[in-house]
Amino acid sequence: MKLNLKNPIIFLDLETTGVDPAKDRIVEMSLVKVYPDGQRDIKTRRINPEMPIPPQATEVHHITDEDVKDCPRFREIAKSLATWIE
Repeated sequence: MKLNLKNPIIFLDLETTGVDPAKDRIVEMSLVKVYPDGQRDIKTRRINPEMPIPPQATEVHHITDEDVKDCPRFREIAKSLATWIE
């Protein structure tokens, strides 16, 4: 599929601790930035949600508390992520 882009577009996929945006948190995010010339930039990052990952969520995405215990918190990467998106 060929996209007719004038500006980059970003596709985002999140893995979270659950489905409630008011209380659940991100544990992994993947972003694909597609540029008008077709170039792609892909970033995937695990994030420490600062809360236990429920077993039901781990069953879906296979990410455990152990997998994210040494990962940065979202607030630690938010500014650099915003800059990359911009």
